[in-house]
Amino acid sequence: MSDTANLAAKMDIDEAEIDEGLYSRQLYVLGHEAMKKMAASNVLIVGLNGLGAEIAKNVCLAGVKSVTLYDPEPVTLQDLSSQYLLREEDIGKPRAAATLPRLSELNAYVPVRNLGGRSGQEISVDMIQPFQVVVLCGASYEKQLEINDWTHANGVHFISAETRGLFGSVFNDFGPKFTCVDTTGEQALTGMIVSVDKDKEGLVTCLDETRHGLEDGDFVTFTEVQGMEELNGCKPRKISVKGPYTFTIGDTSDFGDYTRGGIFHQVKMPKIIEFKSLRESLKSPEFFITDFAKFDRPATLHAGFQALSQFRKQHQRLPRARNLEDAAAFVSLAKKIDADADEKVLTELAYQATGDLSPIIAVIGGFVAQEALKACSAKFHPMVQHMFFDSLESLPSTLPTEEDCKPIGSRYDGQIAVFGKEFQEKIAGHRQFLVGAGAIGCEMLKNWSMMGLATGPDGKIHVTDLDTIEKSNLNRQFLFRPKDLGKFKSEVAAAAVSEMNPALEGHILCKQEPVGQSTENVFDDDFFDALDGVTNALDNVAARQYMDQRCILYEKPLLESGTMGTKGNVQVVIPHLTESYSSSQDPPEKQTLSCTVKNFPNAITHTIEWARQEFDAMFVKPIESVNQYLSEPNYLENSLKYSGQQRELVEQIVSYLVSNRPLTFEECIVWARLQFEEKFNNAIRQLLHSLPKDHLTSTGQPFWSGPKRAPDPLAFNSSDPAHLAFIVAAANLHAFNYGLRGETDPSAFKKVADSIIVPEFTPKSGVKIQINENDTVERATSDSDDLNDLIKMLPPPSSLAGFRLTPVEFEKDDDTNHHIDFITAASNLRALNYKIPVADRHTTKQIAGKIIPAIATTTALVVGLVCLELYKIIDGKRKLEEYKNGFVNLALPFFGFSEPIAATKNKFGNTEWTLWDRIEFNNDPTLKEFIQWFRSTHALDVTMVSQGVSMLWSSFTDRKKSAERLPMKFSKLVEHVSKRPIPPHTKHLLVEVMLMDEEGEDVEVPFILVRI
Repeated sequence: MSDTANLAAKMDIDEAEIDEGLYSRQLYVLGHEAMKKMAASNVLIVGLNGLGAEIAKNVCLAGVKSVTLYDPEPVTLQDLSSQYLLREEDIGKPRAAATLPRLSELNAYVPVRNLGGRSGQEISVDMIQPFQVVVLCGASYEKQLEINDWTHANGVHFISAETRGLFGSVFNDFGPKFTCVDTTGEQALTGMIVSVDKDKEGLVTCLDETRHGLEDGDFVTFTEVQGMEELNGCKPRKISVKGPYTFTIGDTSDFGDYTRGGIFHQVKMPKIIEFKSLRESLKSPEFFITDFAKFDRPATLHAGFQALSQFRKQHQRLPRARNLEDAAAFVSLAKKIDADADEKVLTELAYQATGDLSPIIAVIGGFVAQEALKACSAKFHPMVQHMFFDSLESLPSTLPTEEDCKPIGSRYDGQIAVFGKEFQEKIAGHRQFLVGAGAIGCEMLKNWSMMGLATGPDGKIHVTDLDTIEKSNLNRQFLFRPKDLGKFKSEVAAAAVSEMNPALEGHILCKQEPVGQSTENVFDDDFFDALDGVTNALDNVAARQYMDQRCILYEKPLLESGTMGTKGNVQVVIPHLTESYSSSQDPPEKQTLSCTVKNFPNAITHTIEWARQEFDAMFVKPIESVNQYLSEPNYLENSLKYSGQQRELVEQIVSYLVSNRPLTFEECIVWARLQFEEKFNNAIRQLLHSLPKDHLTSTGQPFWSGPKRAPDPLAFNSSDPAHLAFIVAAANLHAFNYGLRGETDPSAFKKVADSIIVPEFTPKSGVKIQINENDTVERATSDSDDLNDLIKMLPPPSSLAGFRLTPVEFEKDDDTNHHIDFITAASNLRALNYKIPVADRHTTKQIAGKIIPAIATTTALVVGLVCLELYKIIDGKRKLEEYKNGFVNLALPFFGFSEPIAATKNKFGNTEWTLWDRIEFNNDPTLKEFIQWFRSTHALDVTMVSQGVSMLWSSFTDRKKSAERLPMKFSKLVEHVSKRPIPPHTKHLLVEVMLMDEEGEDVEVPFILVRI
């Protein structure tokens, strides 16, 4: 048996179940089906320079069946420019063998193997046969053609890629007929319909609340259509869009007459993609455009990369950095391939051919890894077929000389070849603040360590992140290992990159403080004064906006980025040049109406939202009320004075502290069983009593139609797993509130639940149901007990000194705490009430936990783009067109770049200003001096002055107060009005004013800074 056949046999191990704890965020991007296909794929990566390592890292994290490496060449010092899995002590060892141990640590589910070989031995056809995907990095075109001829004929997916300085190239060939099962990865659309015409066109009209979102050529099927029942579960029908609420589905003339109801469901249809072999593609290439501003560049680079391969074959080396003689020889080779190729671009490619840059490798490596995953999983549209990428804008404004770019025997030689030694020193002296050490933060630090950022005597990297490491982080936050669980992210990340590049030792300072007003004593004026820039690696808008405001205040450049699944974006904020992050905002998320969630759900998202609210209403809010009653004097008195729901509040405290306070776990099961009855039976019977199924609206239309689905009560059945799941989760959470030990054995629950005699329920008359958002809800009142009788049932807090209940703190990522189990069970039972298709635990967890899908490939690529902009910030570029904001979607795939938007210019009087300008007052002026300055300098009248939440003065302040406040220094005035001392670290105050000109018109001015 040959070695490769042996290897194939070794690989043939059945994949275990997908570890949802580890792959949680990625599963929301790819789905279980695609992940299972990946788990059956063996990937070979040939060439373990920086690019090969980056691809291997991303593929390992994603979770394929196995990754095999081939690169028997010895490690050189120059490899350390970008190959972060190698160390100085690896120099001289075979590259694949030296890379393997650190790569193996990334994912315990992915075995990493070395195909062996000896130095000088290239990969050959007989070695690639056991693999489903073959990736060649930096191979000659001769070798690419040899391997691709075989893969194209034998159904193996082939990718070749290389990077040269600020240039990158990728080629895909997934065979003559590749089936892509989902070209976009977007959620299949669904919507309610209100009519279907019975004719040749078959015009479908949707409910006018929401646009259907479909495109011509999409396919749909239907459910719940009444009358024209032939449509229910029909074969997918191709649609033609007629308007935002209408589309046609073809001939319906032989069908029954449509009466009402119905839901359309988009059906994702597989797409067959025909790839050409490399041999054919070299003659008639199909280009994937990454930047439409460089539309003609791919053709030039297509010739350029082939010419590089020829040059290397002729000279046994690449063109020397910035060497005119080599560049001329190279350009003439390229011109023979394509006479129209752009000479300037070709010359730059020759100059940078020996360049090896971590940010370009991150972009190309992230992209190629995603293409390899597409080949394995058939999920998302592959790139067809040649991609060429460059970032020539990242070059310094003053170009380096040949002398400046010569290798100096340093790990940064690959970067020096492009930027020169002088610029390398600028990189080493840079001072950055990284806010966040999660997925983006890890990738950022890896790139910075390879670039040698802040490794000089004055260089500094500050990192802050208050989070600790959780299991779900390990899938994409690649600096962390299972042994690091529970440790602080910033510390582990800093230690990991200092090991990658020991020159960073002592140059990375870690903090665990969040950024915000509460930590302005830590991140104060002195801290920001000692920075050259800020990089956000955050996961929430509020912190991003806060850092944006700090960067405006301190006039620091900000690099902003984010990812969601396969989508990513990069924004550059440059003082006095661009708009800021907060200048434009996404539209707010559409909120579900409360009456829909409460009484009329029609989608699983509504029932999940209801279950999430019930979670708080059962295990959090009442517990907090009980604890406040026990600990706060006069709590009831104060609450009853201000609360509109007095009776409910008291009843809740009586229930949780007296009538339903459990002493054993069995009593928790009884409570949970009664909660089931109340929520999924009695409440539904009450609703149907108030609004029967045959109820008509004031216009005579059936009330239960369109988005309003008529519910049915559920009769408890302990043999139904969905019913029992609710009892198990609710009883355990209730027990947690009271510090009782839980139980998970289903038979114990079954036994108790079946023995309970449930009180008979009789629906009440006259209960008003909230039908529209604006309806006021009359609360049902009971005649039996009045409020005082209820209050008398409460034990005095003094009799329960020290007794407290424990509220549940919602935590989505702990699979043992019953939180997601409860929400899944409650949501699905309510869905059964309303005949809504149920959701599995995984889907429920994403919606209830508001989890943002994430995958390592997008993160790597986006961070690469950020670092390409960082080069420009270090260079101090001052032209808007030199910077690029970027948007990518790896699923399509799509790249979009644009110039940042210029800061908007405003004017008052003859003074022009932008958001970056400010009016500064030094030496803590008096309020009178402040007001007079505006009058004398700009002929503006101050009508109001405030600072933070304190109103300091206004034109209608009474005389006595005015006389008192006008002579006060600003610092004293702020302390006087706010009745709080100014913190010692505060050196300036941000002041808001209202101003009027001589015509009495309001005037807007830049923000005002008073230095104290």
